[in-house]
Amino acid sequence: MSVAQRERAALVQTMRDTGPDHPTLCGEWTNRELAAHLVVRERRLDAAPGIMIPQLADYTERVTRQVAADTDWTELLDKVASGPPLFSPFKLLDPVINVAEMFIHHEDVRRAVEPWEPRVLDDATTTAVTRQVSVMARMALKADANVVVRTPEGKTLTTVGKGPSVVLTGAPGELLMYISGRDQARVELTGDDAGIAAVRDGRGGL
Repeated sequence: MSVAQRERAALVQTMRDTGPDHPTLCGEWTNRELAAHLVVRERRLDAAPGIMIPQLADYTERVTRQVAADTDWTELLDKVASGPPLFSPFKLLDPVINVAEMFIHHEDVRRAVEPWEPRVLDDATTTAVTRQVSVMARMALKADANVVVRTPEGKTLTTVGKGPSVVLTGAPGELLMYISGRDQARVELTGDDAGIAAVRDGRGGL
């Protein structure tokens, strides 16, 4: 089983344990809306592009609301658990492109209610998540700053942007959460105040 598959299974189990009305870190979405988002992303080729293309977002939002309202909770989770169907472009790419998606959304459920603590990740998950940090940083960090992304051990994972120097330090999973726009992450930012503010305000979302 790949890391993406394990994170998917863990996400679904956490959703089952907490129920459809449990909050998430995805704005006003509960578990039900988050599960519907994942189903639309992998199973509704007509609506999925709106997740990334702002001009199509309204249609995607309507479809997501409809799927959330019209699909039985157990059925919704079963669809998430089964992964991308054969016709989905995500099927072959699942082990690569779904590591960040499943990890982040799993933590979106785990960290939505205090208290929470970071999970201790196994070596395979740590390696897979670490790879995603540099990818996500290039996609999501649009700050007017030169951001050096490091682990607590001092390993530089990537450097992005131009401007005042800011060092973002954290374990790979925490970095992935922070870079993707979540404040519920154990990271440290060092640099001048303007650069740090630019990093905090310039993060994208997943």
